[in-house]
Amino acid sequence: MKVLYIPIDERPCNTTVVERIAQSGEDIELCTVPRELLGYKKTPADNEDIWNWLNKEAIHADAIILSIDMLIYGGLLPSRIHDLSWETASKWIDRLRSLRQSYPNLPIYASNLIMRTPKYSSSDEEPDYYEAWGKDIFLQAYLEDKLKNSGISEEETQELKAIKARLPKDHVEDYEQRRSFNLRINQHVLELVHEGVITFLSIPQDDSAEYGYTALDQKVVINMREELQLYDNVHIYPGADEVGATLLSRIFNDVRNERPSIFPIWSSTPGPGIIPMYEDRPFQESMKAHILAAGCQIADHAESADLILAYNTPGQVMQESWEQKNKDRTYSSFRHLPFFVDQIKQYLEKGKQVIIADSAYANGGDLELIRLLDRASLLDKLLSYKGWNTNCNTLGTTIAQGVIGRNGPVKSIKENIIYHLLDDYFYQAEVRMEMTENFIPNYGLNYFDLKDQANLVNEERNKELYQRFKEEIRNSFTQMEIEKVSTFAPWNRMFEIGLELETSTK
Repeated sequence: MKVLYIPIDERPCNTTVVERIAQSGEDIELCTVPRELLGYKKTPADNEDIWNWLNKEAIHADAIILSIDMLIYGGLLPSRIHDLSWETASKWIDRLRSLRQSYPNLPIYASNLIMRTPKYSSSDEEPDYYEAWGKDIFLQAYLEDKLKNSGISEEETQELKAIKARLPKDHVEDYEQRRSFNLRINQHVLELVHEGVITFLSIPQDDSAEYGYTALDQKVVINMREELQLYDNVHIYPGADEVGATLLSRIFNDVRNERPSIFPIWSSTPGPGIIPMYEDRPFQESMKAHILAAGCQIADHAESADLILAYNTPGQVMQESWEQKNKDRTYSSFRHLPFFVDQIKQYLEKGKQVIIADSAYANGGDLELIRLLDRASLLDKLLSYKGWNTNCNTLGTTIAQGVIGRNGPVKSIKENIIYHLLDDYFYQAEVRMEMTENFIPNYGLNYFDLKDQANLVNEERNKELYQRFKEEIRNSFTQMEIEKVSTFAPWNRMFEIGLELETSTK
């Protein structure tokens, strides 16, 4: 099965991670658009070259995974800062119709994000004015929307009044104009689904909240989906960078005419009802959405399930992964990790395949969970471990790995677990902030800009990751040896890494 893949951007989480999942499965040839055609951070990709590549390769393909954000805007970040004319955008809508005419039987699985509105001030991934005014832009829309729906307190009323007095109107107008443009694209893409141009559409929400711009846009999209009755082939849920993996999973299941069943177990009793950071709904609701989007179903009983989803959630209050040394007490009092790990062990001993969504913390894995799993010699017996960025990034990729790797090569599956332990746990939860505080300031660098010293940072990070894995993972992977860990900074900052991994068998 040959699948063409046009990702939402060029970062490893959208390219390498999906490719590694594909390599852990049977009979999948994932053909990703050449890296040199993709853009760089805020610099758009050459979408004309991508279009030519797509048309050239489509004749040999069995399915297409297509990012609308990449095809129209040139990538995820360019979609937030562009100044496209509607004439240019409509050209791409028409080109998609022409693609369907050229290949009437070729399944097209697409994604199109609802534009995010971060609640913090930073221009790293947003327009320049977001550096000073981002938080106010978010709060103004959030409070206005909340006022209309549930009311706001006197304190919030005064806060909204102060924001309106100080927030430059030209920034708001620019931001809202682009949001309106992007929403119009969303609506036209829904029409493409209705026409049969697009087979299946995933609409993830990046950094979503209960109120505000993203929630308002989502409502418009949901209403249109209802009007067109596109319930089966348009799915809307929190997420973003996992979407390529989710669509690959759905294609894999559709081609095989299968719907794997997944039975969830939870590390905490309140966990299913907690709303995770950067998202707008409880863990359990996102789980339902991602299982369905991946072409799977929820099992009624563990005995009949194809996969056991071990879902690690907070006790009551969710924190960032680098705050684990000062974690909220409910991480201990409202959950019981030794019991959770014992459940995982029992299912593995019964021959069940277990996938882990380590979402107890945002932006990295759970130290206590990893230690307990390794003490029980379980890490290398899993089918998948993921614990990166947002809850839905973690959830979507671990489901996809479970679906595609069920009968795949053992070495690839184990390497993928090592890959995500190095990245999701050791780097994101520990090394990233330690180096940010204690290493990069010595060279005049900062979290968002490694300047011309990226190689120096990479070398230090390589040593740290290799050493920590050797020291801390003592009881799992005893038959494997890490030969090489090589990292790089895709966007020349500390937030994410690319990782090349080589292992051997002892």
